[in-house]
Amino acid sequence: MNKSNTIVLDGSGELTINDAYKIVTLHNKVALSEKAMAQSYASFYFLKEFIKDKLIYGINTGFGPMAQYKVSNEDQIQLQFNLIRSHCSGSGQPIAPENVRGLVLARLNTLSQGFSGIHPDALVLLTELLNRDITPVIYEHGGLGASGDLVQLAHLALTLIGEGDVWYKGTITTTEAAFQQEKLSPIGVHIREGLSVMNGTSAMCGIGIVNLLHAENLLNLATVATSMIVEMVESYDDHFSEQLNAVKHHAGQQAIAASMRSFLQDSGLIKNREQHLYDKKVKENILKDKVQEYYSIRCVPQILGPVLDTLENAKTVIGHEINSVSDNPVIDYNNKNVYHGGNFHGDYAALEMDKIKMSITRLSMLCERQLNFLFNDRLNGKLTPFINKGTLGLNLGMQGMQFPATSTTAENQTLSFPMYVHSIPSNNDNQDIVSMGANAAIIAQKVIMNTYEVLAIEFMAIVQAVEFLGIFEKLSSAGKKWISELQPIVGDFTTDKVRYKDQARVVTFLKRKASEMASKG
Repeated sequence: MNKSNTIVLDGSGELTINDAYKIVTLHNKVALSEKAMAQSYASFYFLKEFIKDKLIYGINTGFGPMAQYKVSNEDQIQLQFNLIRSHCSGSGQPIAPENVRGLVLARLNTLSQGFSGIHPDALVLLTELLNRDITPVIYEHGGLGASGDLVQLAHLALTLIGEGDVWYKGTITTTEAAFQQEKLSPIGVHIREGLSVMNGTSAMCGIGIVNLLHAENLLNLATVATSMIVEMVESYDDHFSEQLNAVKHHAGQQAIAASMRSFLQDSGLIKNREQHLYDKKVKENILKDKVQEYYSIRCVPQILGPVLDTLENAKTVIGHEINSVSDNPVIDYNNKNVYHGGNFHGDYAALEMDKIKMSITRLSMLCERQLNFLFNDRLNGKLTPFINKGTLGLNLGMQGMQFPATSTTAENQTLSFPMYVHSIPSNNDNQDIVSMGANAAIIAQKVIMNTYEVLAIEFMAIVQAVEFLGIFEKLSSAGKKWISELQPIVGDFTTDKVRYKDQARVVTFLKRKASEMASKG
């Protein structure tokens, strides 16, 4: 539920992906409804009574393969502390704070549904972490994505008990120092505060929220870049026409073609095939103009359509997952029972992250081939080699910029092997098949961020090509707007200069489009 700029979590499991974007990226505030708090209290007090004469995994037993060992009543609180501290074993680089905000939100939304037996104080503190921009320092490596993202979520639990490190006011500091400054207190550990926080898919889903936003943005950017190339080659209009694409029964393809038509609707450069080839007699035996464009231009609805369909499905799956209860055991106070199973298993999210990764790699391959088309005068027949606006031979144009685009695309291709089929048994073979969901999400994000670099170079080339051809006034209104925004950042390539900072500024500009998309919902 969205109330003004505050997103209210009402414990119903109905958080939308668009509201998640606003919390994670735009830092909208979060609040818990009375319903969420009430069902959390009910779950906690039910479990407190239920465990008095029963054996419940992770409360009065050990964990994983040590669940056969019973834990005494007096050691139950220490058991939760031991679980948290022993699993804070993350390694590698810290996960970006934006991703961790997604993780915190995903865990809070799960716990707010009252199936975890956790004390409501934990929910309140999780809300404060988001609203006060206190972000746990959590590391890339350690999660297997089955029995939950245990290691990553252990570092979140460590923050809740007042230990470890956090991002606060732009720097890493101790949790204790940040809590003192914000006058916050760590949670008390009651029954299963360790296991409830740690046992779930919230790391892969939190990163997945960010991945979805940027993947959608990249798809929009690739459609824009394609449309502008279609303009500059003065393409025929039928390959993105409604009539041609309607006979291929895929929603994504039809949507991409519709986006291109919308972008190009007032272009002065697009040719109508009927007027140019059907309604007049063609006398030449060898045509000067191409009858059909290269696949990287003509087949874009068919190439990007599957990417769109993949992202739409991923959005549904990740939406279901962040609104699901991914604990074990599940505490059901309504039916007065505790159910043991495997809702922590991350296969759903892991598979979608791999599919996003492969789709965005494919998108980067398309962009790299379009860039090659612009740079190769023998292919485009309109531009100098590497869109060189200086002295051929003396000046190099954009020649040096093709190499990072090709190199980065190749890295994406290597990274696209799916994590989903890379299960390795662990935990004394208790976790004998795992999802590797957090790894899948992290690697998918690497591919996504790589693709911004490829697209930045492509957009720089498009600006240079438009200037070289002198076609600005004939561009569509949408094309003119993009060129006008990009020109001051890209600069001019008539003389040879160091360009890496310009490229970085274009990357920043393109990423900003994701925030604009999030703000529009």
